[in-house]
Amino acid sequence: MKAYRLTGLRRMELQEVAEPRITAPDEVLIRMRSVGVCGSDIHYYRTGRIGSQVVRYPFTLGHEGAGEVVAVGEGVTRVHVGDRIAIDPAMPCGVCDQCLAGRPHTCRNLRFLGTPGQAEGCLSEYIVLPEGSCYPLPEGVAWEEAAFVEPLSIGVYAVRLAGEMQGKTVAILGSGPIGMSVLLPARSYGAERIYMTDKIDERLALARRSGAAWTGNPQKEDVVKGILEQEPLGVDRVFECCGQQEAVDQAIRLLKPGGTLLIIGIPEQDTWTFPVDDLRHKEITVRNVRRQNDAVQEAIDLVADGRVKVKPLITHHFPFEKVPEAFDLVEGYRDGVMKAVIQM
Repeated sequence: MKAYRLTGLRRMELQEVAEPRITAPDEVLIRMRSVGVCGSDIHYYRTGRIGSQVVRYPFTLGHEGAGEVVAVGEGVTRVHVGDRIAIDPAMPCGVCDQCLAGRPHTCRNLRFLGTPGQAEGCLSEYIVLPEGSCYPLPEGVAWEEAAFVEPLSIGVYAVRLAGEMQGKTVAILGSGPIGMSVLLPARSYGAERIYMTDKIDERLALARRSGAAWTGNPQKEDVVKGILEQEPLGVDRVFECCGQQEAVDQAIRLLKPGGTLLIIGIPEQDTWTFPVDDLRHKEITVRNVRRQNDAVQEAIDLVADGRVKVKPLITHHFPFEKVPEAFDLVEGYRDGVMKAVIQM
């Protein structure tokens, strides 16, 4: 079968590789139908690493996906041949202390699609996954929407961690796919006003169309001042969704006493810094968000029921043969790209 593999920094090559086969009773063989290009894919594409996870070339990227079940192991009951499925790229062990404590997303032995040292990604014609990673799709959910379920589930989980949304004021710093994946469920669950920032004006325009009450570009204006003019007491929740130190600094200034900062963005640097005086005097809670935990089905239901609309966020489509063009576009933030999806 064919797979697109990362063979060096900013170099993707189409290669012939062995087709995966079912080797365990709980495994599912999937023909890929759509794959989203994620910011973490771009980290590997640009720098060859995320923290301690370093690429050994060649390596197949991709973890946001949807496909069709073509074969199942003898112990599989969750899905059947012919089913359309959304993919949860995480493969927890199920037996470590974290899994047994209901935290499979921090599994000690986690394997994750498209992560060096763990599992090859899904930018290939076929993949094999355990049935626990396969979620049947309701009728009417398109392939590209199903691929977007993975980032949306992260947003759903982050909003859940933030606590009650009804009547709350929220700032989302970074209006890319993850920021938008926070906006949509936050609105659905009752946030009163949502303020969003980004350095790309096209993304801000899409955020406004999707329900943001206010948007600002930090390269063109003082976004902290702009938000606090409307919320002089500060906001209840800030979601950092861009992996930038300046956004963390802005978040601490924006939060009211007792507020919560949720860090979702993946930084290229190895450390965050915090202004201790404000952090301490405001008694701000800082929470890291590690992907998602039991939020995939909830994300699928939000899309299927029409409570959130992800199609407007999928701004670019590419055939499988043009994967390098898709990565170049997303890496350069060109043409107002929000989410690029590979159509297999």
